[in-house]
Parts: sequence; structure tokens; C-alpha cells
Amino acid sequence: MPALETSRPLRFGDCDPSGIAYFPSYLDMLAGVLEELFAAAGASFPRLMGERGLGPPTVRLEVEFARPGFHGDRLDWSVAIVRFGRSSAELRYRVRARGEDLWSARQIIVLTSLSSHKAVPWPDDIRAGLSQFIMEESDAGHSSA
Repeated sequence: MPALETSRPLRFGDCDPSGIAYFPSYLDMLAGVLEELFAAAGASFPRLMGERGLGPPTVRLEVEFARPGFHGDRLDWSVAIVRFGRSSAELRYRVRARGEDLWSARQIIVLTSLSSHKAVPWPDDIRAGLSQFIMEESDAGHSSA
């Protein structure tokens, strides 16, 4: 399966006082999974940003919550690219715990120059590295939770 799969623990600091996941913590984790995706594609953020002066900011993010996550859960993440544009990419995330879908997200990122803050085309090597994670949208694990 071409999706990147990874796990994250749901820690005490990620939860509200009742032990339920606090949604901003989920978004922080999502940013970490995006960074992991780029690293797996051979374009680690330190190299991408520090050496090449490029960054992939989020221009759209849609999140759908199905069930709560609880302190101590192991969150199983799946992320795949469902569309590649000249300078953009659409990613789909699926987050599960205890064998259940907890939430899903659709994220659109645009590759930009860190000096001009304008969109730039994907360099061939980065496009090739990320292409290993392209998946048909119907197979990308976007839950209809």
C-alpha cells in the first residue's frame, strides 16, 4: 500500500482534563506526520527548508471527527497523496485507535519559495520521492465517519 503509515501515542499533555484528545494536539501531530512523509520521500524539512529554501505550507485543511481519542491510545496514522498539481498536493489522512476510525483529514499544501513566499513547481526529485505515496482517492483511507 503506498500510504505512509506511522503511529503516535496520545499522551497526557495531548488531552483535556477529562482524558479526551484536545483537537489542537491532533493538528500538531498532523504537522509531524507531514514532516515524516517528506523525510520518507528523501526531502527532510531541514534539507528542504534550510538547504533548498522551500516550504510546503497548508492552504486548506478539512477535518472530520468520528470518535474521541483517549489518553493512552496508540494513534495509527495513514497519509497518502491523492492529487499532485504543478506546485500543490492534496493529502488524505486517516487516524485510528482501538480498531476504530477516530478522524480523517484532507490537506492541501503548496510548495513555496521561503524568500518570495510564492508558489514554485515541485522539483523533479521531490516529486519523484513523494510520488511513491500517491494513491487513488477512493483507496486513500478518507473515512466517511
